[in-house]
Amino acid sequence: MAVVAAPRARKNKVVGSEFCIELGLVNNMPDSALERTERQFIHLLGAAASDLLVRVSFFSLQGLARGAAGRNHLQRNSYRPILDVPGSELDALIVTGTEPRFSDLRLEPYWSELADLIDWVVAEGPSTVFSCLAAHAALLRRDGIERQRLAEKRFGVFRHFVIGHDIFTPELPHALNVAHSRWNEVCENALVSNGYRILTSAPEAGVDLFLKRGRTDLLFCQGHPEYDPGTPGREYHRDVRRYLQRESNLWPALPRNYFTLAEKLLLEQYRERAMQSRDPSLIAEYPKVRRRPETRWQPPAAPVFHAWLEQIVEAKRSRRRSMRESSSDSFFGKGAVRPAA
Repeated sequence: MAVVAAPRARKNKVVGSEFCIELGLVNNMPDSALERTERQFIHLLGAAASDLLVRVSFFSLQGLARGAAGRNHLQRNSYRPILDVPGSELDALIVTGTEPRFSDLRLEPYWSELADLIDWVVAEGPSTVFSCLAAHAALLRRDGIERQRLAEKRFGVFRHFVIGHDIFTPELPHALNVAHSRWNEVCENALVSNGYRILTSAPEAGVDLFLKRGRTDLLFCQGHPEYDPGTPGREYHRDVRRYLQRESNLWPALPRNYFTLAEKLLLEQYRERAMQSRDPSLIAEYPKVRRRPETRWQPPAAPVFHAWLEQIVEAKRSRRRSMRESSSDSFFGKGAVRPAA
């Protein structure tokens, strides 16, 4: 469990007060990215929280294959199975993606667990953000919207524009850069025809942020709102290593709009050498081009998450007011005159 709050919130508010948001993070990333994704979402929530207090509990799908390092991290950080989510009295939920193994998500070994979670969220769960593969899974389960395979991986940093003004977008700049890393997408027409509201989109990358209103708000991201500036570079390095170790037969495409011209030249020269011998030991000669996270970097999605958290607090306040009024009506009797405040 982690507590996310600005210093002012830590000083003036108490954990467990009515203004504390109980948020669940269902972190489904592979072992190699498990801890980093957890840290990135905590950073994103910290940037978004402002003077709000957020307490984060961690969950993960049981059907995901984990090695010893992944299992140890889950145990060390008190992760719980997603079967525990419905009984955790959460005010909000974030569900991450994971690396797909099958073109049809319904063939994934964790599909039954994930489908049950989506059903619960839609029927009685809290406001939820579905990211990347989790967004595609929710669309498939909820509305039967099938994702489409792309000709090549949608990978890099793309300029997005706000195209749908909503309570979640007023603090967003007109244009913002968002990272994507995916082999599939859902098209805008399918979303609109099923009642989804498009909030941001990119000419090169398509729809990113979209919304479905109903019993509670559901937010979807095709991109990765949590990525820090170094993540695409690390992911490219990982994919190069997989190629050299013959875990993949394709040399990975460079992330778009990411490396400088000089860095691209170094990587192209390295690719030519590596493809000639395909020796795993060549990973030691990988050029020093990977970008590190900037210490003062602010996630571009922070304004959206701030507006989302504000709405959750307001909904929580409204529920408590209704409960107090209902309790007062029951005590005094319907139509009775209450004491003056």
